[in-house]
Amino acid sequence: MKNKFIVSLVFACALLGGCDMSEKLGTPPQIADVNSVGCLITNDFYAVHFSAYLKPKQGNERDALLTPYCQELPDIGKVFFAADLIDRDIRKTPIGIRVVEIENTENKLTNFKEVRELNHVEPKIYSKGVVEAQADLDKKGDYALILLVGGEEAISDDDKLKIIFHVGANPYAWLEEKKMLIIGGVVTFLTLLFSGIYFRAKNKHSE
Repeated sequence: MKNKFIVSLVFACALLGGCDMSEKLGTPPQIADVNSVGCLITNDFYAVHFSAYLKPKQGNERDALLTPYCQELPDIGKVFFAADLIDRDIRKTPIGIRVVEIENTENKLTNFKEVRELNHVEPKIYSKGVVEAQADLDKKGDYALILLVGGEEAISDDDKLKIIFHVGANPYAWLEEKKMLIIGGVVTFLTLLFSGIYFRAKNKHSE
């Protein structure tokens, strides 16, 4: 019975740490470590480490520019994007870049509507493996950085790596808070339940 209790506690801890919905929502957590390369963005064929840098409006610009964000930017302004190409083969392939504002839909990752284009970079080869772009984001909302692998020949969605990001408050913050409350309640319930079972069995064994 003691072993079952320990296993149950381990399972509850795993449940608390493993129920991350960020991948399903397309909103990985913001990167706080300035030494981090970026967050991993993938589709079925390509993968990059993505970072976004918001130019500060005032204050120490040098420190602010060293702070990378992932898919949650705190405010509007000029943003510098960097995508490190993990696949070395596409470093020999022309890559075009588009930065667009998108309509907030239920399934932005696969089927979003473009509202306007903010920047378009002609295809070129990034032999050093770092794709860079910038855009002036003048309103809060949802945006996408689209890498066109193959340049003008990137007609298929398979050749378009779409990086979705949000400017302003996290639209899924309420869902994350609700998720943590539910998981916390489940863990507390399981802990109390198996604690009661364990001590009850222990008392019976002592009798």
